[in-house]
Amino acid sequence: MKWFRRETGTQPDEQTHFQSQSTAFKVIGYIAMAVALLGILVPIYWILAASFKTQPDIYTVPANYWPNPFTTENYHTVRTQIPFTSYLRNSVIITVVLSTVKIVLGVLSAYALSLLRFRGRNLVFIIVIASLMVPNQITVISNYAIVADLGLKNTFAGIILPLAGTAFGTFLMRNHFLSLPSEIIEAARMDGAGPLKLLTRVVLPMSWPTLSAFALITIVNDWNEYLWPFLMSDDERTAPLQIGLTFLQNNEGLTNWGPVMAGTVLAVIPVLVVFLLLQKNMIKGLTSGAVKG
Repeated sequence: MKWFRRETGTQPDEQTHFQSQSTAFKVIGYIAMAVALLGILVPIYWILAASFKTQPDIYTVPANYWPNPFTTENYHTVRTQIPFTSYLRNSVIITVVLSTVKIVLGVLSAYALSLLRFRGRNLVFIIVIASLMVPNQITVISNYAIVADLGLKNTFAGIILPLAGTAFGTFLMRNHFLSLPSEIIEAARMDGAGPLKLLTRVVLPMSWPTLSAFALITIVNDWNEYLWPFLMSDDERTAPLQIGLTFLQNNEGLTNWGPVMAGTVLAVIPVLVVFLLLQKNMIKGLTSGAVKG
């Protein structure tokens, strides 16, 4: 009886201890999340505020945290000082074509390496994974020489083709395809579904969250691509928006931060719209398989 009282008497203390630990961990987690959020939002706010400041106001010491005076002249400068529309059109063309090619190649190659049976499948996948370990900067010189020899410099094809590899997408989608219920796949095959029908009617409808995550990551990376388009583009005929913004930097020996920040805001808006459209599916795709019921 004493033992029973002793045991039951300690349970509330243990529960209180565990609850206090859980509360402490939650508080620490919220603090860490707040710090991370500030680290993201403060630079974004500073860019947005600077885009509405005059040049003297940007260099004021101590800094003004609100534009004084408030002006939209920087956005007018972006539209008039550089061919903004041409650069924006080039960015859209490069991003749409390049992302489409990457997504199609990633899905098809992942489907072949996960659900189709052929000799050497694992070896091919190892080679794909090995390519992820090679930085793009290493292949810049060789790719530049090949593209220049083919006469594709300052063309959309010269920008897009060397960037069309999609090892990351193949890796991501293959792992997802392997996690799909094998019973559904086998049932579709027994019903006479061929490889293409199996992909379009069965596999892809179950893969929209992961596919959305893959698409969003691909679109953002292609939109922000800088080094290779900088090497391949000579003027506004093919140069993307990120290259065009570099022509706004210098003004009488000083960095012209107002127009640069305004151009940065305009360049971020299309990606932000895509993110808002795909964010829910992206989160589902990135966390799929992390929690099992």
